[in-house]
Amino acid sequence: MLTLNHFVAHKPWHSLNTSTATPHQSKKPPIPPKLITTTVISSSSNNNKTSSAGNVKRLVLSKEGRTKLNPASDRDFYAYPRFAKHVDDAFISTLIDLYRERLRPGWEVLDLMSSWVSHLPDEVDYKRVVGHGLNAQELARNPRLDYFFVKDLNHDQQLQLEDSSFDAVLCTVSVQYLQQPEKVFAEVFRVLKPGGVFIVSFSNRMFYEKAIGAWREGTGYSRVQLVVQYFQCVEGFTEAEIIRKVGSKDGVKDKNKSSSPFGWVMSLVGLALSGADPFYAVIAHKNFKPIYE
Repeated sequence: MLTLNHFVAHKPWHSLNTSTATPHQSKKPPIPPKLITTTVISSSSNNNKTSSAGNVKRLVLSKEGRTKLNPASDRDFYAYPRFAKHVDDAFISTLIDLYRERLRPGWEVLDLMSSWVSHLPDEVDYKRVVGHGLNAQELARNPRLDYFFVKDLNHDQQLQLEDSSFDAVLCTVSVQYLQQPEKVFAEVFRVLKPGGVFIVSFSNRMFYEKAIGAWREGTGYSRVQLVVQYFQCVEGFTEAEIIRKVGSKDGVKDKNKSSSPFGWVMSLVGLALSGADPFYAVIAHKNFKPIYE
């Protein structure tokens, strides 16, 4: 019997044929996605590798830093779709420009912890865009996804994807919810092609009760440094590049917005307030940073 932790997709994209169901694409949301089982492709290759690349060198978070105010299952929390934008238009515009600059046409892209909104530039054609998230209805509405799967990364960090299969992995305004970020970043390293890029972007928005303690208690600066440490703890990532675009001094806007009861309530539902959201991105590559002409 299939369980909620089984792979959810429009069709499997790896080389193993694990289902005889007729595939369909996410650009046809009226057709419901099918639950299918898959084989974990990475197990044999990881057991045979001799390089230390991709290994977790150290743990970044303490036990307390991983805790959430709401310890209930994330699958239950995201059982219902939220068709709302969780950051403002200025943040989205900055992110689209960043993707336009850093992601090349024809690439294979994994949109980790995605939703119904795509931040990829409309005019750029990619070979394949795979989405991951916790709500199938949201993912089915995302017009840029060719395929998607549903998985709770706080329950199981292993991605059922081939080694070295993506040119880029993206994580937008969601890194604050990872309770095992070290393992997730190691899995991202595994599925990236050599020279592939991992772009993690975030603001000061969050579902407060579902964000980890280390994030809730931080400032804009400390959260950037936390993500940098996530990269540093995995052997083989290049030195992280940091991009900031804020309207005021780091930490000041976070404190002012969260000080009012209204701001705190709005942060719980993940809605942006008036004023520009600060933009942060931390970027690193697998093994080396390519030079493009």
